Amino acid sequence: MAWTACPGTPLRGELQIPGDKSISHRAIMLAALADGSSRITGFLESEDARATEEIFRAMGVVIEAPGEGVRVVHGVGIDGLQPPQGVLDCGNSGTAMRLLAGLLAGQAFDTTLAGDASLSQRPMRRVSAPLGRMGARIEARHGDRPPLIIHGNNALQAVDIETEVASAQVKSALLLAGLYAQGTTRVREPRPTRDYTERMLAAFGWPVEFTPGQASLSGGYRLRATEVAVPADFSSAAFFIVAATLVPGSQLRLQRVGMNPRRTGLLHVLRAMGADIVEEPAGEQGGEPVANLVVRHAPLRGIEVPVEHVADMIDEFPILFIAAACAEGRTSVRGAAELRVKESDRIAVMADGLRTLGIQVEETPDGATIHGGALGGGRIDSHGDHRVAMAFAVAGQLAAGPVHIADTANVATSFPDFIATAAAAGFGLGPAA
Repeated sequence: MAWTACPGTPLRGELQIPGDKSISHRAIMLAALADGSSRITGFLESEDARATEEIFRAMGVVIEAPGEGVRVVHGVGIDGLQPPQGVLDCGNSGTAMRLLAGLLAGQAFDTTLAGDASLSQRPMRRVSAPLGRMGARIEARHGDRPPLIIHGNNALQAVDIETEVASAQVKSALLLAGLYAQGTTRVREPRPTRDYTERMLAAFGWPVEFTPGQASLSGGYRLRATEVAVPADFSSAAFFIVAATLVPGSQLRLQRVGMNPRRTGLLHVLRAMGADIVEEPAGEQGGEPVANLVVRHAPLRGIEVPVEHVADMIDEFPILFIAAACAEGRTSVRGAAELRVKESDRIAVMADGLRTLGIQVEETPDGATIHGGALGGGRIDSHGDHRVAMAFAVAGQLAAGPVHIADTANVATSFPDFIATAAAAGFGLGPAA
């Protein structure tokens, strides 16, 4: 699949962004392990979230889908999962694979986790090594790459561990393994990361203590079924936040967006660059704060991105690179080496794409310096990375010529209706001829 993006109209009106992918994953996982039936609304109807859903169906969990974005999960209890008949396919989802590595390490049976070509190249030692300290036995291709063979019948032991990388996925894998471990599992991070798993565990009734940068829980409890309302995904909203900021004449209102403070670093950075973004608090959904966001066009200026915001916006860097390319002056990013091991090497792929459109970019091992300028047209290879594809769709709204974006099929992993939503907002965007 390929797209062509070109300038449309000013972005106007109200948008409802699809449900948060990270929360959708976790809601299915914990509902499956709970006692009783849980109802999930706002579930993201994407390939990634559905892959997690199918994995739990394969392990004996009955999951009903009575309507769009609605799931009723009949939990089997903390020890009720059944051995699957075959390999469990995570598709493109690194979140699913890494979190499941922890959860499945505590089961009484063996499992194999596999994924698509992109996921099969992503490093897994960062999760398998700390899980090994708890007694988990995980085999990987070349010691580091999927598929993962996870051996059951482990008497997991709690650990007090400081992770080497600031990764919510690694932290979550350890906490999920901790549900099955003897003792109290404590995880400390080099920098605070998003706390979705901790909040969701608390919503399902498992005692958990957490503050920014650390979390702990003990084994031996039960999860209780509950209702989960999944808020709109901030990472998906980010493309429209930046587009409305950049396109002259725009004023866009995004409804009930998840505002987890460990997720919204992009807002701090955009405001430091001059963005006009107003938050209208709208309560909580699924234990997460939500707000309506009103975004108006504003000229941006380049900045040094504060390193303390990096972990809180790791999925938003592709669209930040576009904002930086359209800002006056130079924007520098450091401390973002994690971008090298996402769905693609996002630093290299974004740098190559921006250079194609006429922007000067200098890469470093953990970031880049982007010199703002005029965007031209060109052909971009997204390398199958959904966030790269959507970021260059935004770039096309400011470009002097058409921006042709190749390899966009994986957008379905996080935002299946992106083209329709973008067109409704005013984007010039459609399938390539």
